Amino acid sequence: MKKLILAAAITASVSGNMARAEDSKPDNEVSFNAAVVSDYRYRGISQTRLQAALQGGADYVHNPSGFYAGTWLSTIKWVKDGGGSGDVEVDIYGGKRGELSKDIAYDLGVLTYVYPSNGLRPNANTTEVYGQLSYGPAYIKYSHALTNLFGFVDSKNSGYLDIGANIDISNGYILNLHAGHQKVAGDNAGISNDRLSYTDWKLGVTKDFGIFTGAFAVVGTDADKSAYASPVNCKFMGKNAVLLSISKTF
Repeated sequence: MKKLILAAAITASVSGNMARAEDSKPDNEVSFNAAVVSDYRYRGISQTRLQAALQGGADYVHNPSGFYAGTWLSTIKWVKDGGGSGDVEVDIYGGKRGELSKDIAYDLGVLTYVYPSNGLRPNANTTEVYGQLSYGPAYIKYSHALTNLFGFVDSKNSGYLDIGANIDISNGYILNLHAGHQKVAGDNAGISNDRLSYTDWKLGVTKDFGIFTGAFAVVGTDADKSAYASPVNCKFMGKNAVLLSISKTF
């Protein structure tokens, strides 16, 4: 339910350095990415029953205008936990990045999460619009659901607020700080939105080693344990955990 865990850390460097690098880029740029993660967490909640996942995607950017589009895939398990079918999540997104001033950048776009043949009622497929402002390594982002949110009943207009920073600390190590709050709208099959809404956080470090990028993070949530437990193994999907990942961009 998101791009690679490492993407924000790698791309959200000091804005002045980004601007200089942009000058040397081609007008049209295509890149590919692949990763192995110890647990696919989305907004703090495991999508894989606390198990590993394979991920990959492709991105296109028109550098002169800032318009971009892409797709990203990950193995998942949560749809089957909900009584549906399917082992893959496919994200399709597009938007525009640019600068409001020398120090402030923006990112506006739309993202659709597709779960092929998921069979859930309501359907798990979800579309969100998002907007982000960044100042140097710090950012604030808000995502708003235009549809029901991942199969929750009457959850249209749910929202997620994400604040954080990706700070170059030394020798190419990036400190990743994040806090977010998921607000789930509506009364979902008798479960109040107060039980479904929650806050999540992450503290991590990322480093590009050349042949691959490695990341280490500690994550957690204050989500309701009964609302976010897997019916398969009864484990809490928002528990505090250590995450490891290896990724490569081509």
